[in-house]
Order: sequence, then structure tokens, then C-alpha cells
Amino acid sequence: MTVSRALRGERRVDAVLVERVRDVARRMGYVPDPAARALASQKSTQVLVLIPMLSNTLFVELIESIHKVLFAAGYHELIGVTHYDRAEEEQLLRTYLPLRPAGLLLTGFDHSPAVRQLLADTKIACVHMMELGAEDETPQTPCVGFSQAEAGAAITRHLLERGRRRIAFCAGQLDARVLQRAAGWRAMLEQQGLYDPALELLWPQPTSMALGAELLTHALQRDPSIDALFFCNDDIAQGALLEALRRGIPVPERLAIAGFNDLPGGDQMLPPLTTVRTPRSAIGAESAQMLLRLMRGEAVAQPRLDLGYELVLRQSS
Repeated sequence: MTVSRALRGERRVDAVLVERVRDVARRMGYVPDPAARALASQKSTQVLVLIPMLSNTLFVELIESIHKVLFAAGYHELIGVTHYDRAEEEQLLRTYLPLRPAGLLLTGFDHSPAVRQLLADTKIACVHMMELGAEDETPQTPCVGFSQAEAGAAITRHLLERGRRRIAFCAGQLDARVLQRAAGWRAMLEQQGLYDPALELLWPQPTSMALGAELLTHALQRDPSIDALFFCNDDIAQGALLEALRRGIPVPERLAIAGFNDLPGGDQMLPPLTTVRTPRSAIGAESAQMLLRLMRGEAVAQPRLDLGYELVLRQSS
């Protein structure tokens, strides 16, 4: 028991004895088993974090802010990557839940029925990130994010106010959050009587600058009357701006271009990119803080935390 306490770093063990125990452990090559420790103590210091991609700057920033909060509180992340695949998310949960993590941080609400059942059956504290569940369906489900649909509507409203009438929505990846932005764009155009299904370019490929160039070319070939392009993410919007520059298309005079997320590099484009700034670092920190309260058995006054978004209006629109 004393050895266990020494290896856990408990203060009630004499410092000299702690160093002796750790020296023996080093010489033996002993590494504590966190899963066994969790089973024995019914406590875990691990938190499972599931994100769609590690190659996306957005999720790297999310994890960084989560880590700062959890590490300071003595917890460590187990990171799983779902690749926007429901089946992969289910497999990750079935793999990690037997390790008895202290809590879960999940991206979004787009889960398979099997995952929904797993979450309903487990007693582990869980917070959803980046989205807000429907108020009428999940009012008490802990979540931290913003309305993707409202943000999509807001950037579309801005383009309308700038006199644009043929506003296309160009998207890749097509995960649930992208489709919510599309719903906001669609609703805003429908309000003005300007919605046309032909303006909806939904491509399943992962987003990239190359895809942005392809989408711009395809959109203008399909309908030369298009006077604005709203891209679901900044990387494809940046690719479209570069393609417009290569083709000599004046932006914004002939064609307005807007992105989403305010990723690095957008402000360095020619012209600088209009976009929606999303609070991913704040979402990560607030999600981790909310999870800490839940893991301690504390009440959460505001389980549905809306951190909002910000329109960043630059010269591309």
C-alpha cells in the first residue's frame, strides 16, 4: 500500500521513501497499469476524447485547450479519431470503455443507435462539443458549442446585405455540422425567395485547397450568374481565392467569397477572407471544465452552453 501511494505521488508518504520506491521502480523497469489501478480504486485519471480528425487545425486547437484544463486537474486524455465514421466511433468506444475512463468528451451529436445506447447505459460523465443539441430533444444533455445553422444563416445574411443574389453553398466532407451550416444558408435564402437547389454543391471529398479550386470552377461553369460562394470551411475558401486569382476573376467585384472557422492564413489571402470565427479553444476549455464538475458529482447550472460565433468581415466579400 505504501509503494502504491508513493508511486501515485500522495503527500502523506515521506519524500525520502518516495524517492527510494521510485528508484527501485526505475531499476526494475516497472510502469504502473492505469487500467488495473482504476479497477482496484474505482477511480480513473483518464478521459476519453473522440475527435473526427487530427489533421484539421480546428481539432488540434480543441485538444490543446482540453489538455491544459485536464492536465492541471490531474487527468490525462485518451484520444480517439473517428474519421467522421459512426462505425469507427462505436468501435473506439467499445475498445476504451472497458478501461473505465473517468469521463468522455465527444464531438457533436451524430451518433449511431448503438453508440446512443452505449452512452445511455454507461454511468460515465459525458460532454458533447462543437454543437448544441436540440433544445426540445436534449435540453439537459451537457454540451458546449454554438449554433452551426445560425452561423450559416448569419454569413449568408451578410452576403445578401452586400447585394448578392445568387449565393452558392460549396461544401466537402458533409459531416453533420457542415449540413447544419447548409441548413442555415438554405433557410436564409428561402426567407428572401432566392433559394435554388442548383446553388447547393455538396461534395463528399475531404476539404482541401485543391477541392476549393475545383468547386469554384464547377460552380461558375454550371451557373455563370453566381455572384457569391459560401464555403463550408476556410481551407476550400482559400483554395477558391487562389483559383480566382489565377483565372483573373475579380474578388469581390465579380464574385464574393466567404469561408467558415477563421483558420490560420485566411487573413493573408489576396484579398483577405471573410469568414465566421468559431470559439474552438474556448469550447475545449469550457467542455473540460464542465466535465470536471460532472466527474466530481457537482451540479452544472447551464448544461447547454452556447459560446456563440463572430463574423469576421474582410475584403473578399
